[in-house]
Amino acid sequence: MNEKPYLVGIVGGSGSGKSSFINALKASLPNEHITVVSQDNYYLPIDQQKKDENGWVNFDLPSSIDRQAFYNDLQKLMNGQSIEIHEYNFNNATSAPQVIKIEPTPIIIMEGLFVMHYTEIADLLDLKLYIEVDEEIKLARRINRDATERGYPEEEVRYQWEHHVLPSFQQYLLPYRSQAHLIINNNINFNKGLMVIKNHLKAQAKIMAGASIRA
Repeated sequence: MNEKPYLVGIVGGSGSGKSSFINALKASLPNEHITVVSQDNYYLPIDQQKKDENGWVNFDLPSSIDRQAFYNDLQKLMNGQSIEIHEYNFNNATSAPQVIKIEPTPIIIMEGLFVMHYTEIADLLDLKLYIEVDEEIKLARRINRDATERGYPEEEVRYQWEHHVLPSFQQYLLPYRSQAHLIINNNINFNKGLMVIKNHLKAQAKIMAGASIRA
């Protein structure tokens, strides 16, 4: 790629619907135009994670992520290089991860809780999106997701929510809400916000394709 890629940061609390929004966004553009780099695939090994006062591992801290690797891979993609990442398995953090190859594309989405907290990444973003959902709705979605996809009991989910998820959201994510270019409400659905961003990225892809041809 000759042109600098267009970087989009998408943040939102647990249960806000980031993954669903991004999947819908990806489906609106050809694969060669857009790629997603998820913060979730950069968790440090479980033996390097911090524990709370009751001995529970807290995965909701900025220090739980290999921040340098996350940034380094973004730099590689921006320089036109492909990257290989290890897909994190939430059901078994110690299992052998699947290797995923990601190719550079004109539009790169950086997704995760701390994308705007990590200033070295936030400073590079061309577009910052914040997905907003009421707390009780996020908690209900988290309980349902963790029970269905990960087999976590509700009591465990509520403990993590109260002691890890909510404090982290309030300290490391909510303060950056005012810096977002667009706040997308997803209490019911994100259709309006999705349409706006889809049209914007389609237009951006055309602009970048034209610039590439002229170059």
